[in-house]
Amino acid sequence: MGKIDTIKAFLTEARAELKKVVWPNKKQTVQVTWVVIALTVFLAVFLGVVDIGLSSVVKYVLK
Repeated sequence: MGKIDTIKAFLTEARAELKKVVWPNKKQTVQVTWVVIALTVFLAVFLGVVDIGLSSVVKYVLK
């Protein structure tokens, strides 16, 4: 089996697998996007607070 045949087989199998995928509709995509944005903002704030807290502890210990 040559390289061209291998590539054709791969593309055929990839296309068959993509047909099995259940793609989300627009409403689901928007909802999941908002969840991701909210989680990202929450984690950014949380990590910022932890960073400030740990910085204060290190400054206190080093005094």
